Amino acid sequence: MSHPLLFLLAATILVVIPGPNHLYIVTCGVADGRRAAVASALGVETGTLLHVAAATAGLSALIAASATAFSALRYAGAAYLVYLAVRAFRARDDRDAPAPPPRPPHRAYLDGLLVNLLNPKVVLFFLAFLPQFIDRGAAVPVPAQIAVMGLVTALIGTVGDMAYALAAGSVGAWLRKRPAFRRRQRHASGVVYLGLGAAAVLTGPRPL
Repeated sequence: MSHPLLFLLAATILVVIPGPNHLYIVTCGVADGRRAAVASALGVETGTLLHVAAATAGLSALIAASATAFSALRYAGAAYLVYLAVRAFRARDDRDAPAPPPRPPHRAYLDGLLVNLLNPKVVLFFLAFLPQFIDRGAAVPVPAQIAVMGLVTALIGTVGDMAYALAAGSVGAWLRKRPAFRRRQRHASGVVYLGLGAAAVLTGPRPL
């Protein structure tokens, strides 16, 4: 790996600044609380680890090179986000009824895992970003360099995701005390999921 300090700086900037994963985690935290947000963040980063494994094995490059495989991935990801949107829109909004229970942590974890695993932008991120820091003249094989950089990126992402999750959970706990917030929250969550789904569909078939 060439220029490790430059890699750390670039990875931190690219991973920590707000993006689709952070938007998903924040939405989860506001809607379902801190535990669900933390679980969703862990699910997202589990998906990142699977993307790292795919990039190391060369599977990500094969997916990006195949229009059929890449389209299948992005449409599957968009379909799952639409499912989450429909689930949010169909939630009960009776102001006189007790607040519905928050999403169980295991459900939030699975949702976060699938949202990230089916995100074509993550595939393109690893293909466009990591090769810039590979040292092909080093004694360490290229797949090993990709694996190490991917794991470091996932670690930085976990720290950032947890910060977003804890902050969103705290804000959500304050907002959920207001009955008028319930209906607006589920509509806002549904719109966010639809927007993320549309972004997945519009993702280009090849890395920049």
